[in-house]
Amino acid sequence: MRKIVVHMMLSLDGYFEGPDHDLGWHRVDDELHRYFNALLAEDSVFLEGRVTYELMEAYWPTADEDPEAEPAMREFAGIWRSTPKLVFSRTLREVGPNASLRTEVDPDEIRALKQQPGGDMTLGGVDLVETFRRLDLVDEYRLFVNPVVVGRGRRLFETADAPTDLELLEERRFGNGVVLLRYAVRRP
Repeated sequence: MRKIVVHMMLSLDGYFEGPDHDLGWHRVDDELHRYFNALLAEDSVFLEGRVTYELMEAYWPTADEDPEAEPAMREFAGIWRSTPKLVFSRTLREVGPNASLRTEVDPDEIRALKQQPGGDMTLGGVDLVETFRRLDLVDEYRLFVNPVVVGRGRRLFETADAPTDLELLEERRFGNGVVLLRYAVRRP
C-alpha cells in the first residue's frame, strides 16, 4: 500500500514560510538536494495545492536547461517532469503536462489511490496538508527543520485543533544543520 507523505521544510519555530511568502531561509545545499532527489524519484505521485504547483511549475520543467544549474537541480527537473501530479484547486482551469486537476479532495478517491501499487505519494502545500490531515489521509511526515528562527509567517499546523499521535521513525542531521524528523501517524 502506498503512503501519503508530507515533505516539508520548517524553521525551528514551526514556520514553512516567512513573511511575504519568503522561502529564502530554506537551507537546501547539494547534499540535501541529492537526498530529496533520491526520495522523490521513488514517488508515484506528487499531490499539490495550487500555490505549490504554480511555484514548482514556474521553474522545474526547464530547470535542467540552465547551464548554471547544479547537477542535483538538473536531476530534479527530470524527476519533476516524469512524476505524475494531482493538483487540487478551485481556481485553476488547466494544468501542465503530466498533471491532473481536482477541485476538491475526495477521501474515497485518495484511499483508492493509496491501494494501488507503486511508490509513495508526496503531499505539498500547507492548506492541502491541513485538509489531508483533517481527513486522516496523511501516513507520514518528513519534516526538514532548518536551523533558523523565522519569527513570523505561516506555520505548518496553524489550524490543527486535535492531537495527532506520531511515532518517530528516523532522524538525520545534514552538514548544513538541517535535521530530518520522520514520523509515522499512529492509528488505533
